[in-house]
Amino acid sequence: MSAVHPSFAVPVREPGATLPPPAWENHSARFSAEWDSTRVLITAHGELDASNASALADYFDLCIAHSTPLILDLSSLKFFGTAGFSALHLINVKCAAANLRWAVVPNKAVSRLLRICDPDSTLPLVSSIHDVPNADDDQDPNRLFQLVP
Repeated sequence: MSAVHPSFAVPVREPGATLPPPAWENHSARFSAEWDSTRVLITAHGELDASNASALADYFDLCIAHSTPLILDLSSLKFFGTAGFSALHLINVKCAAANLRWAVVPNKAVSRLLRICDPDSTLPLVSSIHDVPNADDDQDPNRLFQLVP
C-alpha cells in the first residue's frame, strides 16, 4: 500500500447552505454545531460511548457541507470510550477521502485513550479551538492520508 497526500480544501459554502443541523441529544450526550465564515465548531458534551458514538460520526457528516476546516471539541466530555475512538477514525477516513481539513480538541480522558488506540498520532489533535490552523495555513500532509490499493 502507498499513501496519497491530498491537497487541502479551502473553506467552502455550498450555494443555499443552511445553518448546521440542530443539536443532537440522548440520555448521555449532546452534540451541537456553530459556524462562522472560516470554520464549523462541533462540540460534544457528556459521555461518548457505544450508545452514541455512531451518532457523533453521523452528526459530523451533516456538518461537512457547511465549511472546512471542521473542529471537533471534545474538551467538555466526562467519559470517552473506545467506541468514541472508532467514531474519530471513521471521521478521519471520511475527511481524508473528501480532502477536508479538521481537528480534534481533546481533554485528559480523550488524550489518555488516544495514547493507547492511536500511538502513531494519526488523528489531527490541537490543544484548543484557538490553535486550529486557518485554511490558508499548511497542514502536515501526514495527518490526512488516503490509502491506495
